[in-house]
Amino acid sequence: MLAGTPVLAQRAPAQPRGAAAREAQGPRVSIPQGTPAAPQAVAPDAAGTIKSLRVEGSQRIEPETVLSYTKLRVGIPYTAETLDQALKDLQASELFADFSISGVETGNIVLRIRENPIINRVILEGNKAIKSDKIQKEIKLAPRQIFTRTAVRADVSRIIELYRRQGRFAAVVEPKMVSLDQNRVDIVFEITEGAKSKVRQINILGNEKFSDDELRGQMATKQSRWFRLLSSNTSYDQDRLNYDQQKLRQFYLTQGYADFRVTSAVAELTPDKRDFIITYVVEEGKRYKFGDVTVDSEIRDFDNKALAAGLPMKKGDWYNAKMVEDSVDKLSQTAGLFGYAFTDVEPEFQRDPETLTMGINFHIGQAQRTYVERIDINGNTQTQDKVIRREMRLAEGDAFNDFQIKRSQDRINSLGFFQDKFEIKRSPGSAPDRILLEAPVEEKPTGQLQLSAGYSSLERFIIQANISQQNFRGKGQELRLGVNYSAYSKSIEAGFTEPYLFDKNIAVGVDVFRRDYNAFNFTNNGDRNTTYNQVSTGFQVRSGVPLTEYWSLSGRYGLSYDEVGLDSSLLTNGQCNPAQVGRYLCEQLGNRWTSSIGTSLLYNSLNSGLRPTAGHSLSFSVDFAGLGGDVKYVRGQFKGAKYWGLGKGFVFSTLGEGGYIHSLEKSRGPGIDPVRIIDRFYLGEPNFRGFDIRGVGPRIRRTNLTTGDPASGAQLLSTQRNDGFDDALGGRAYYLARAELEIPLGSGARELGLRPSIYAQVGSLFGITRPIINQTFDRYIDPKTGQPGVNADGSPTFLGPLTGSYIATTTGSNGAPTTITTTCAAGLPDTNTPGTCIGTTPNQPIRGTPYVEEFLGNSAKPRLTVGFGVNWTSPFGPLRIDIAKALIKQKGDDNKLITFNVGTQF
Repeated sequence: MLAGTPVLAQRAPAQPRGAAAREAQGPRVSIPQGTPAAPQAVAPDAAGTIKSLRVEGSQRIEPETVLSYTKLRVGIPYTAETLDQALKDLQASELFADFSISGVETGNIVLRIRENPIINRVILEGNKAIKSDKIQKEIKLAPRQIFTRTAVRADVSRIIELYRRQGRFAAVVEPKMVSLDQNRVDIVFEITEGAKSKVRQINILGNEKFSDDELRGQMATKQSRWFRLLSSNTSYDQDRLNYDQQKLRQFYLTQGYADFRVTSAVAELTPDKRDFIITYVVEEGKRYKFGDVTVDSEIRDFDNKALAAGLPMKKGDWYNAKMVEDSVDKLSQTAGLFGYAFTDVEPEFQRDPETLTMGINFHIGQAQRTYVERIDINGNTQTQDKVIRREMRLAEGDAFNDFQIKRSQDRINSLGFFQDKFEIKRSPGSAPDRILLEAPVEEKPTGQLQLSAGYSSLERFIIQANISQQNFRGKGQELRLGVNYSAYSKSIEAGFTEPYLFDKNIAVGVDVFRRDYNAFNFTNNGDRNTTYNQVSTGFQVRSGVPLTEYWSLSGRYGLSYDEVGLDSSLLTNGQCNPAQVGRYLCEQLGNRWTSSIGTSLLYNSLNSGLRPTAGHSLSFSVDFAGLGGDVKYVRGQFKGAKYWGLGKGFVFSTLGEGGYIHSLEKSRGPGIDPVRIIDRFYLGEPNFRGFDIRGVGPRIRRTNLTTGDPASGAQLLSTQRNDGFDDALGGRAYYLARAELEIPLGSGARELGLRPSIYAQVGSLFGITRPIINQTFDRYIDPKTGQPGVNADGSPTFLGPLTGSYIATTTGSNGAPTTITTTCAAGLPDTNTPGTCIGTTPNQPIRGTPYVEEFLGNSAKPRLTVGFGVNWTSPFGPLRIDIAKALIKQKGDDNKLITFNVGTQF
């Protein structure tokens, strides 16, 4: 009998599923990973002829299919070599666990086979660092497939490779097989992951001009140290090793070492397979300077000397390969500005080892002026073509212009409708002077739901929700709705903008709003007490037209109705009592109409309206109120921003703004600012990070008086936070400036969407008329003794504001006189008729707690904050967290350390 090499397995009756069930079914048998030896045949006595041929043992595979894998046929002669080859063919099919040949002596050949089992399940055990679904995507074995050792070996290699990509070179995968009934098996991959193999040391040999630390700083791979606990660059990666060699070469080429090369790079795994030691051997070579730098252009329109003079490198400068690359790009862009789309700029090097100079001649090949043959737009399923085409600065038939191509990319990116890094592709047209432009856009969600939650010392918890659709109906229209809610302020706003009215470059929009704000103070027990409320209802109509590519002009008209009133509990005989809410609030009561018109001049050269990295923007705005209505003023504002891309992902930006409002009304009395409180500027969160909402600028702080020195009668201010109130009054002038640096992170953090930044801000709010305030109260003099009154604890008492309550004397249940608090100015309450009084004896009026009011913060002196923040494109939407510290502030300012807001897109 001629036998193959079977895969050994123990059979067991079928059992329920699960780990315990598999143990009951039978032991796991390790699957041999070597290649089985080829079966050997025993030669017959003499060559014979196959008289009959049949197959035994086949279950799923038809006998004819089994025979098709061999060359054995009835009627053909056979020898030992023929039968040997038949066994090898059966083995090569990988369909059979066992096979043999009998009937060699008689010529009645029988092929006995045992088919390979069917895979019931593929089970992964021990994997934690890599999820099972990720491994199963990579392996080939799957349920209902035929088991083969070759497939097992391949899958083991794939799993190990997955772990090596994560830096786990100590990972071990042991495949095992559990036999089931009906010739089925479970394949179990038992995985021992091991620890990540870190880079323990990076050695550099041959470097003389630069230190090891300086060169290591150029590499992406970092040595494993405790302070790099969260870094993914400390694990070994072969691709990163190759990348680091290129980084070393780029560094030396920018320093003038044109002959630099890495002669070897070896990564050695320590015996415990936990760490790598990487060794680079380098040859620095000599340092070169630039020689003659010339331009040789075959395009007649170009002045070679002028082009050469505009290049960044000069003769005698240290050679820098990056400058050469930048010069090629600059010359290509220059050619593109003149309409030459396919210009070939080739730097020709003249190396002189004796003088150590590198002369460069930039050769510009002959090219034809190019015209746009066609503009193709694809990838947009929701956005209409015209929305994209109207942002293109080139049309079909126009002369090609590289600057206009870049500008078109910036404008389309600024729409915010498509994924980042959109780029217009170019390809040759039907003729040498024709070019095809393709705009392959990839749409992203343009609906946005923003949720902000915060905590304010004034308003407690604040929730803001804003929903907007920036590409409504795919026409580029903007529709938005915002709702803000807190215990003391509520608002709802809606707006619509059509950027191209009747397909003309005229933008129109309308906003409607209702804002309800309740001011408050604190009672003596710390409860909040509503003081005044402000309700504003109105609308604004907007329009804008472009003046040039960068300048535009907009106009607007707004009409609003403002109602400012007091809570009824704070009125005395229907009138505002300054002693209870402050004179500055009593002056603001009333209803009024505001009818205003305004215009803005804007300049915008930003390369993106969402995440700019270059360019600047300016805006000048003037608003005039007085076209009817009850309010008259002129208000002006300025805003500006500039961005610089510093390379390697760093973006530096500066932002500045300021404003002033001037009333056109007559004075309304001493201590009354001509600009009403609802028309003034306010400063704080979110624009001025580090301060609370309306936390900067002029304000009235009322602090209740508490116990004092009985001997001197000195008044003491309460130290309780809730024992008083703080009202922001706004200002007529303000300024604010910010400098911010966005810091790039590693690839892992970028994939998570993390963008941290550090910043410093300076600003101020000021310029209102000093209000008339109540500052102190007189000592209470006991009319019987003529002496200053004292409390039970001996502290002095003061004459506070009247509260409308009285102290009456009556007879208690024990017959002794006692005092009660009542609303009766004279006599006692009538118990039979509530609300009426009996008697004529005057009662003593009760006065409230005395207080001190201070006018604070009305200073142009700068406030300064520094901080850092993180923008995170989280799975549930964009999130911004800021931690800012106020280094310089004025008395009365309310600072705030941490703020955050969150949103989502749809």
